[in-house]
Amino acid sequence: MTDRARGWTFLTNHAHVLLAIAREPTTRLRDVAGAVGITERAAQAIVADLEAAGYLRRERVGRRNQYTIDAAGPFRHPAEAGHHIGELLALFAPASGPRS
Repeated sequence: MTDRARGWTFLTNHAHVLLAIAREPTTRLRDVAGAVGITERAAQAIVADLEAAGYLRRERVGRRNQYTIDAAGPFRHPAEAGHHIGELLALFAPASGPRS
């Protein structure tokens, strides 16, 4: 792979965070950040964005958070109108975590 090809990816950090949470709904944001390659603060901001947009919900269970993803949430870009994030999750994350 050339240096030029390494400068971008097909999925955004928001998608990577969502997929990490879908794979492990009780994961710590520190672990999400490490898996995605971003800071913990960036992971927190992305989770806040996803919560505010209604794509996921956070519930405190003991000392950890448990996340539930709304798989019926629509993609935000007009080019993907008519598709929902559950389709992305089906491609990249096993159906093991809580989803509505």
